[in-house]
Amino acid sequence: MTQLTQAPTDYFGELSNDSEYYIGMMSGTSLDALDAVLCQFDEHGKPTIIATHSTPFADELRQILLALCTPNVVQKLTQEEFSKFSELDFWGLASRLYGELASDVVLELLNKTKLTADDITAIGCHGQTVRHRPNWRFSLQLIDPNIIAERTGIAVVSDFRRRDMAVGGQGAPLVPAFHQAIFGRGVVVLNLGGIANITVLDDKADQVIGYDTGVANLLMDGWANRHLGMPFDKNGDWAKSGTVNQTLLDALMTHPFLAKSAPKSTGREEFNLTWLDEILTDFTITAQDVQATLCEFTALSASQQIQKFSHIKKLYVCGGGAYNQHLLERLGHYLPTFDIQTTDTQGISPTWVEALAFAWLARQSMLMQTGNLPAVTGAQKGVVLGVVCFG
Repeated sequence: MTQLTQAPTDYFGELSNDSEYYIGMMSGTSLDALDAVLCQFDEHGKPTIIATHSTPFADELRQILLALCTPNVVQKLTQEEFSKFSELDFWGLASRLYGELASDVVLELLNKTKLTADDITAIGCHGQTVRHRPNWRFSLQLIDPNIIAERTGIAVVSDFRRRDMAVGGQGAPLVPAFHQAIFGRGVVVLNLGGIANITVLDDKADQVIGYDTGVANLLMDGWANRHLGMPFDKNGDWAKSGTVNQTLLDALMTHPFLAKSAPKSTGREEFNLTWLDEILTDFTITAQDVQATLCEFTALSASQQIQKFSHIKKLYVCGGGAYNQHLLERLGHYLPTFDIQTTDTQGISPTWVEALAFAWLARQSMLMQTGNLPAVTGAQKGVVLGVVCFG
């Protein structure tokens, strides 16, 4: 298994000129922040994290992104100056704002090191997914790479998903290829972002298995924000204070996505507070009991899929949900035979796994190497992912 290395965040030492430097950037379904890593790849493709930076979205941008993620919601934006505009207008505005934010984050990363723009081969920036319709063969990531390339002077690789979809794939999940390159075999990797997905790296199988299992933090974060005014339920303490409502849990578990066969991927289009509110009309229940049940929903839906691979004994957890101690305890309850660890034990913080994955995918693109796994996405063949906007 490849062991990642990570330099201290105040790293200013000598950097090797024998290797390539890339920046990876990711903002997930939770819409909490834009995360970025500056990393160095050696000749074997092994990455070392040199610096990291995370910037929360400004309220205006986050409000627009949330509206764009839910069909036909932009008309509900409250600012008077927004009232006359449509989704296309907001797409354009948010693309510019996102590009400006991403540029600032890149410059902050460079300021933390002795590196300059000339040292960086490329930036891999996923952008913000605002619509994912795999059944219609399209996925939209909001980003203007031209702004990033112009402001930083660095080539930008973006639009990673649509080339996979052009050859019949779902365009997601893309991180299993990176997991395979980094974590080796004999392990299941569970990413707990807004949506949960697993990568099964079975040392007894020829192909990697990977797919979305359902919701992770998306509903819990939205519910905590609505009732506590907080972006998330820290450590899962609020969920732990409540009681799981079995009838509600049973209702949540009837979501049709959970019964689909892989390859499969999902997003806010299928799991959102509007869907939850419709189910809750039949319940009289406290807010904290809803949160407890949502946490159980995430743990149970993910565990049911992971349990299919119970001959594998290791489970690595990454994403923001890796810091939800109550959620990890519930996963342990459902998966007693697994040795559950966060990716910290492998030398990489759970926060930075996805951003690092898009640095790796950008490197694959610049080297003209495939970045998708057809067995995971359902694509007809492996393809080089991404579109390059040169700096």
